[in-house]
Amino acid sequence: MFKTRDRNADRTIRHARVRKKVSGTPEKPRLCVYRSLNNIYAQVIDDSKGITLVAASTQEKDVKAQLADVDKKGAAKIVGKLIAERATGAGIKQVVFDRGGYVYTGRVAELATGAREAGLEF
Repeated sequence: MFKTRDRNADRTIRHARVRKKVSGTPEKPRLCVYRSLNNIYAQVIDDSKGITLVAASTQEKDVKAQLADVDKKGAAKIVGKLIAERATGAGIKQVVFDRGGYVYTGRVAELATGAREAGLEF
């Protein structure tokens, strides 16, 4: 019988393939998205130094207070706006979007839309 990989293993393979081409620089860092079953996380990363410049997620206390009456897509949009506000506060205006091996739809697309609305350019 054939042994199949789980969905997350397939995603990590896709993510590695994308990461060969997508890299963050100090002028244009990488906006990386991680999506779990209930939460979503976003980081702006400078790959030349290997450091995270800003981060946001649905696990933060101030974000959890806003999530009482929204669904997962709405939560992703809130996180996108928050990461964009923090990035512009750190002097970052342009980023390279790294969807993390996920399909660009649903929560990943909503996070990107929220970040664009708050002033971040991809």
